[in-house]
Amino acid sequence: MRPLRRGMKAVEELEEEMTEAAADSNEDPLEETEDLEPLEPDDGGTFQQVTNLLNIMDSGAAKTDAAGAGPDMRKTLASVIITEKATSEPSVVMNALIRCLQVPKISTQRKVNIYNILQEIIQQEGELEEQGVQRLVAIASKEMRETLEAEGYVKAEVASDTLAALSRNHFSLVMYELQHHLKPLNLTDEFVIITLAKLANGNVFEFMPYMGITLATIFTMLRLANEAKMRQVICSATETFCETVQFYLRHLEDSVYPVMTEDQFAVKLFPLYRYFVTVWLRNQNPEVKLGVIKSLKPMLNLLLPNDDLRDQVYDYIPLLLAEYRGSLEALFITQVLRQILEMSVTTNTPVPEMQLHTIFTELHVQVCAKVPAQQQYSSQNLVEIVQCFIALARSYPKELMKFFFSQIEMSKEAIRVGTLTLIRAVVSADEPRMNIRTISLAIRVVKNTLSDTRFKVRMAILRIIGQLALSGYQDRIKGWGLKYVSVQLTLSTYKLTNHRESFYQRDLEEKMVHKVTMDTVRIITSSVSGMTNEFWVRLLCYIMETDYTEALTPICISLTNLAERQLHTKDAAAGVASKSKHGSFLMSPPPAPCPRTPPCGDSAVLQVWLVWVSVSQQVPSVDLPAPQKLLARLLVLMSSPYKGEGRGIAMLNLLRTLSQSIAPSMADMWEVEIPLLVKYLEEHTEFTWNQKTWEDKLIQFLRNSLKKTRGSNWSLRLSKELNNQIESFNSPSLEKGFLYRALGFTLAMGLEADKVEVLLLELLYKTDYSNDFDREGVILCFGLCARGQVKTVLNVLHDFEERIQESEQSWQIGAWRKDHPWRRETVKSALMVIYSCVASYCHPQMLLTHVDNPITAKIIHHYSSSCQDICLKMAFMKSVMQVTKAIKNIKDLEDFQFAQKMTLTGIITATIKEEPTDSLVSPVRTMAMEALSHLSNLKPFYSMEENNELMDISIHSVISLQPPAEDNESIQTLYANAMHALEQLMEGLMQRQLDPKGLQEMVHLLEKWILSEKEGEREKATNLHLHLMQIYVQSIGVCIPLKLGQFGMLVGLMAPCTCDSHRRTRIASMDVLSSLLDLHASQTCSSWGPSKELELAKCKEDLQGPDVEKIFSASSRIAKVACVQFNCDEVVSLIQKLCENIGAMDLQHDKASVTWIGTFLQMRAKELEDKVAEILGAILVHLPVVDHLEVRRCLIEGILLLAHYHQETVLTSLLRQPLPMERHLTEVWLAVAENVPFARTMLHGLMGRLQSRFTPKANATSKADIWRLAAVDPLMTLCTIHLLIQKIDVNDKLLDLFPDLIYTLLLQLSSSQGPEAMSPVLKTWRLVHAGMLPEEINLQRITIQSMQLLFRRLNSEQLVHTLEEQGVWALLQSSSTFLQGVGLLARLCMRSMEGYRQRLSELVLRGMDSDVLSCRISSTAVCVEFMSDPVLYQEKLLKPTVLLLEKGADQEDEALRVLSLRALGNMALGAPKKVRQYRKLLLEKCLDSLRGPVSTSVTSEGMEALAKILAELREGDVGSSFSVLCEQCRAFFDSESELLRLKAFVLFGRLAKVVGISKKHFFKEEVKKAWIPLLLHCQDPCPDAAQACVATVFQCAHFWGWKAPESSSGRSDSSTADEMTVLQTTLCSILTQKKPAVLYSFLLETMTYVSSNLPRIRSAACDLAGVIMKQMSAHHLKKLDFPALRDWPARGLPRKTTIWAWSPSVPQAFCPAPHHEYLRNASSLIPSTDPHGARVLWVIFVSPLEASRRPRWGDVCADTAPPAVSWLQTQGFPFLSPREPRAVPMVAWGEQGAFHWLSGPRGGADGRAGS
Repeated sequence: MRPLRRGMKAVEELEEEMTEAAADSNEDPLEETEDLEPLEPDDGGTFQQVTNLLNIMDSGAAKTDAAGAGPDMRKTLASVIITEKATSEPSVVMNALIRCLQVPKISTQRKVNIYNILQEIIQQEGELEEQGVQRLVAIASKEMRETLEAEGYVKAEVASDTLAALSRNHFSLVMYELQHHLKPLNLTDEFVIITLAKLANGNVFEFMPYMGITLATIFTMLRLANEAKMRQVICSATETFCETVQFYLRHLEDSVYPVMTEDQFAVKLFPLYRYFVTVWLRNQNPEVKLGVIKSLKPMLNLLLPNDDLRDQVYDYIPLLLAEYRGSLEALFITQVLRQILEMSVTTNTPVPEMQLHTIFTELHVQVCAKVPAQQQYSSQNLVEIVQCFIALARSYPKELMKFFFSQIEMSKEAIRVGTLTLIRAVVSADEPRMNIRTISLAIRVVKNTLSDTRFKVRMAILRIIGQLALSGYQDRIKGWGLKYVSVQLTLSTYKLTNHRESFYQRDLEEKMVHKVTMDTVRIITSSVSGMTNEFWVRLLCYIMETDYTEALTPICISLTNLAERQLHTKDAAAGVASKSKHGSFLMSPPPAPCPRTPPCGDSAVLQVWLVWVSVSQQVPSVDLPAPQKLLARLLVLMSSPYKGEGRGIAMLNLLRTLSQSIAPSMADMWEVEIPLLVKYLEEHTEFTWNQKTWEDKLIQFLRNSLKKTRGSNWSLRLSKELNNQIESFNSPSLEKGFLYRALGFTLAMGLEADKVEVLLLELLYKTDYSNDFDREGVILCFGLCARGQVKTVLNVLHDFEERIQESEQSWQIGAWRKDHPWRRETVKSALMVIYSCVASYCHPQMLLTHVDNPITAKIIHHYSSSCQDICLKMAFMKSVMQVTKAIKNIKDLEDFQFAQKMTLTGIITATIKEEPTDSLVSPVRTMAMEALSHLSNLKPFYSMEENNELMDISIHSVISLQPPAEDNESIQTLYANAMHALEQLMEGLMQRQLDPKGLQEMVHLLEKWILSEKEGEREKATNLHLHLMQIYVQSIGVCIPLKLGQFGMLVGLMAPCTCDSHRRTRIASMDVLSSLLDLHASQTCSSWGPSKELELAKCKEDLQGPDVEKIFSASSRIAKVACVQFNCDEVVSLIQKLCENIGAMDLQHDKASVTWIGTFLQMRAKELEDKVAEILGAILVHLPVVDHLEVRRCLIEGILLLAHYHQETVLTSLLRQPLPMERHLTEVWLAVAENVPFARTMLHGLMGRLQSRFTPKANATSKADIWRLAAVDPLMTLCTIHLLIQKIDVNDKLLDLFPDLIYTLLLQLSSSQGPEAMSPVLKTWRLVHAGMLPEEINLQRITIQSMQLLFRRLNSEQLVHTLEEQGVWALLQSSSTFLQGVGLLARLCMRSMEGYRQRLSELVLRGMDSDVLSCRISSTAVCVEFMSDPVLYQEKLLKPTVLLLEKGADQEDEALRVLSLRALGNMALGAPKKVRQYRKLLLEKCLDSLRGPVSTSVTSEGMEALAKILAELREGDVGSSFSVLCEQCRAFFDSESELLRLKAFVLFGRLAKVVGISKKHFFKEEVKKAWIPLLLHCQDPCPDAAQACVATVFQCAHFWGWKAPESSSGRSDSSTADEMTVLQTTLCSILTQKKPAVLYSFLLETMTYVSSNLPRIRSAACDLAGVIMKQMSAHHLKKLDFPALRDWPARGLPRKTTIWAWSPSVPQAFCPAPHHEYLRNASSLIPSTDPHGARVLWVIFVSPLEASRRPRWGDVCADTAPPAVSWLQTQGFPFLSPREPRAVPMVAWGEQGAFHWLSGPRGGADGRAGS
């Protein structure tokens, strides 16, 4: 309705527009050109209406209404309106339209619209005015002939169509107008010719009178038509004219015009044909060529019937053939050529023989050559060419076959295939029938290609053979044709069954050949009569031999057809033939098996048998298959009836047809059974049939057939044939599986046991046991055979085991089958399953006799003597199940005891334990549990302990398996089977122990899985629990009550599962609880009304939803319902079990547990006074494992709830927790921290617990004291202190507790540094945990963190920042820097915390007097800082402090002595005025540190303290201790310890400052004694010691009588060294003059340092010796013992040092020698005369590590020996000046034995030194 409304609305709009247009036209009248005729009288506005409608049609931007009517609909409606108006007034409307055509400057589209409307008006019924028609003809003719442009062509086209429309009723007017413009020898307009063709096509009979003149006139224009377009128009028009003439000639009787004959038309048409072929066809324009070719076909239809013109047409055939080489589509040329050739056959006027070769060649090339890409109709062209050759074969068969023969001789595949294709087409031509000679010639050509092996050629030959058979030339293919088909059938089958994967293309080719071969066979067998017996035999043998089963269906059909046809063809003469052949056969029967024996029966049966026998006699080279062999083959192949295009039905039909030949005794039964089998296959498809059902039908068919042959050896021979075919089929395959089954049934029916044994033994030997399919097939075969031959089967197995020489050491199985290297385990697994299969199929009475031995015994033996891989395990489990099932299925077992049960059980449980618990990779465990289930039903039954063990092993093996993925169906199947097997096993085992103890054991086994963190394990365990609980309730009921506490334990186990994240687990746990509550209520006779049942039902409904809040609410309601059923003991067991559950699963379970605990405590807390300790103990024990805050909060609330009623017990239990460092316990103390007064009280108590460690232990006088003393746990106490300090209100600064807390924590920290630092908590931790405590949980860190918190509470940011900046906490944390940190902390506290000094001092003195060493050490460290401050003096605490320090200085502990000495020394800083008062004590304790075997640190600290004390004393205050100090101080100058040397130098300098007048002379002597060490140690390896020594030297210089430098500080090393050199030189020069003996003693003392262990000291000694020797007089030099001096350098060298010596006069430069030996003989190396004028020996000492290195010139300095330098340079040794840093000092011996020093840079510290 909507489109109709749109149309109506559009019409209304059109009318409105027409009205508006009419009004506008009245204002602006239409203007016409002057050349138009006068306007017609007024037509009532029709012209104006038409004009308006045309305007609407021309409108390009038409309006669209709301309904969506667009411009196309408006134009259509306008056209319809004009056309409808013309129905009533055609002439008026036409005149109006004609006037519109005459309007100037009219658009092309408007004219097109007008002409289209005019054509519609012309086609209407009604008379038109003659005048108007004439005007229209004139206008249209003019429009048609105007200049043809793009728009003009469209206008001319519609004008031409208008004239053609007018010609139907006004032919004369239109024809006159067209003929007027068609003039001879004058090229007319193309649309004139086009319109004439349209007139001829629409007015056949009217146009015929003008046809002749029209053709003649057009012929005169051909030479003038040079444009391609004009030529195409003429060709198209000529085609139309010819078709018109043909129509006219076919309907001459309908013509009223003068009659023209066909010959007359042909004569007028032939000039056009000749011109087209000779001139225009040679044009290069492809469109012109195409137009010419298309026009030739209708022209030839008129020319070829004419005998005279036909020969002339033949003359132009070469011109047509030449166009094949051009670009023209070959199809059109071939169509013309076919038309000519077929007409030549029809008229029996062959084409000239001279043109044959050209025609053959051109057409043959089209067939054999590759088709060009531009050819679009190649397939149609090939069809046309074939028809051409068929026509040529009818006219020139001999010539054509001769041409084919010449082409066949070429070896190109394409040419041969094309030629054979044409021959096949020739053979297939049946109308008219080919003559025999043509066929014979064709066969001769084909035979020449039989040896070609190319697949296309083979297919072409096979198709020709099939076509010959189809065309009725069967006798022509007998022999060569049938043989070729047979060969190709065998060859293609062989290639297909022995193909290679890499030759995929060849396989496809062979498949094509095989398909064509099979098609040919089908054609031959369905059409050839009197088929040769050889071909029949070959087909029959093909069925028996081929492995390519796809060909079986057609072969069977063909054989069936052949057999039926032979029966029908010989039926008439059956009697006579059977008598003659039968008689002759009986006279001399051939010695052959069953098929050669004549059957009994009617003549038809005998006839079929005689066919069989005659065939075998006529084809001696091919043996007919035995009937048993054929039946075995067909039966096995029929097991897959839908393969190979449904071979089952074909084979059944073949069996039915050959039934009399195969087994006459079965024929009648087959006539009944085979149709039923065929019917079953016909009723099903390959998608709907059932394999097992079909095999059962075939087996039944086989059994029924064998029953017909009882008493004969037919079944045994069939068994042999079935056995022989086993290797003919691949594994796995349906055929081979059925073959094993059929063989088993057949052998079971055998009568001769010895022959059956032979077959079974042969089957065992040839089986590939590594192939699962073959192994299972043999097992089934033996089982089926055992139905009737059980003893035979067992004998065969025993014989087989003996023959393969089985032993536990080696199996020589591989020697029996070289192609199958059997594995020991594979054969054993097969034997096990064979034994069990025998047990499954054999008779029950026979089973009981043999089941224990040999069947089960053999199974156990084979399993136990193998490596037991997965396959062997599965085989063993399968065997056990089959055996137990077989035993269980026996109805009358009576008291049968399965003797092997326990042995089997042990093996199975061991196997289950070996299975991985986290993955399921095989069905071994499922089969094992199923085997146990079956075994549990046999006697003797398992005991309770054995049941529990089996259940535990099975649960552990299955329940932890991961759920399989949804896309892994195989694993899902294994998983489901395993769970089902576990349930069945648990149920079976539980049935034997249905009591509370058994229930408890079962729940105990499931508990760890119910509490599993894995959702899948919980679900499986809960469902299993429910399954077994239901069985228990149903079986036991109220008979036996539960034990005390058992109910609470069971409920506590399942309660958390009511909030499980998995819905099925929640529902299962709810069902378990319901069962338990029902059981408890029934056993205790407690009230359990319907209201509670209803409440539980509502709770269960809420548990099914996903809302978590509803789930927890439902769980809480369940707890409330259950709570009233509990007594106090059950509540304790419930809470204990719930606490045990916490942390075992996820958060939801923990929340559920605490929900139940809270519910029970709220309802029953007051009643639990005697159970508080147990409940609290359970909560506190499990609190550390609670991770979630909410769960912990709920437990803590429970603790506080208990504390509300039982405060003392709860607090005591909290303080006795062994692991305070666990973060979960801190939350309990947070509740304490919230109460500030109680928290402060707790801090006092906790400090007392810590301080009690440093005070003597007190004896407990009360139970409270016992608890208090037992609660001492430093780490727990520290953690609690830290937590309370951290969480107590920030506004409480704890100022009153600060000193005690800080000092207590410091003492605790000190105790953690010593050997007694092991905490009781740490011991507890090691009992609970395997590893050490975490790093963050230790005494040091907790103590330091607590101290940090205390300092932060003081609101002294500067102090906190200072502590952090100076690293106090890091120092305190390290044991090596702990005392340093203590001192730094004490120093900062003294500076920043003046208000706490007194309290801290008191605490320090208390600590120093403690019995605990660590306490005394830490307190002394603090005292060190206090002694450096006036605090102790101000607080009147100096004296007790000094006394305690005196006591500490006498202790054996090194650290305590060091700190005590340091504190005593600091008295000079804190109380300098008191130093003189205590000088005797101070000097005594410090001097004690310098005496005796004490440590370096004690000695250094004593010297440092003495230096501090001496600064505050005068010369007289020291007294007699001065000399002791000097002597002790000098004793450390040469100490190996750098620290002692440093402190000794500083102390000696301090003594130099203390010396006054009375001690000056004494100290001068001390300086003389110390002078050489002081000078040498100015170059001490320790920079600080060297600097201190220099300062001391300068301080002591004035004792020699000259003024020392002011200070050595701020000077550079070079200036100091220069001053030292000046000092040494000056001193030596003074001593030479004043005291040469002293200088001489200095030299001797200096030489003692040459052997010093310090390289720099040795170097300095050499330097100093050189300086002294330069200043010494000759008198003193003569006193020197040079041999002794010569040994001095060696004394300072290691024993293994090598000396390199060189002398200018010694040829062996740089020869090494051990230094002692060399130095003794050094003088012998010095020559008496030296060519260089000097007797010098150079010696270089090299360290042991460098003994192998040849010395370089850089190792010596020779600035005083130029001859040696020059000689060394000539020898290639690079020179290095003595000022280079690598040069070392050197000692030289001159000819007078003088020992002098050659100065140079000092040796390094690496042990290398110059000598």
